[in-house]
Amino acid sequence: MSIDEKEYKKVAKKHEPPRPILKNCLKAFLVGGTVCLIGQAIQEAFMAGFDMTSKEASSPTVAVMILISVILTCLGVYDKMAQWAGAGTAVPVTGFANSMCSAALEHRAEGLVLGVGANMFKLAGSVIVFGVVAAFVVGIVYAFLGFGGGHL
Repeated sequence: MSIDEKEYKKVAKKHEPPRPILKNCLKAFLVGGTVCLIGQAIQEAFMAGFDMTSKEASSPTVAVMILISVILTCLGVYDKMAQWAGAGTAVPVTGFANSMCSAALEHRAEGLVLGVGANMFKLAGSVIVFGVVAAFVVGIVYAFLGFGGGHL
């Protein structure tokens, strides 16, 4: 007895547990917002403590957020938080740092070069490529449409 793909999808959909979409979105929003709130607090501390402008404080803020993310990943806290919050922890820069750190931890037994170095950028590489291509496309559109004064 064989079942075609359409029937299989119908049966599988019946037995699939319901996804609490609103609850998941709310958790992602709250956790992602909290991560951003912490980042803003760190930036404000740099601005007040070291008399920096917002632009000057942005780089050390990102560095501190990455450091916190890596420490939490090494302690196993970030993964538990990400499992509960979903996309809320994946979107900020801390999610990118977590993905690189997780890959490095996973492959450290294979050595520094062939393990950590070779595998750390597998996920990160695709993110970087997508970001560069997206920025290029937006730049081309921006140049041709001439927002903010004609560029061409």
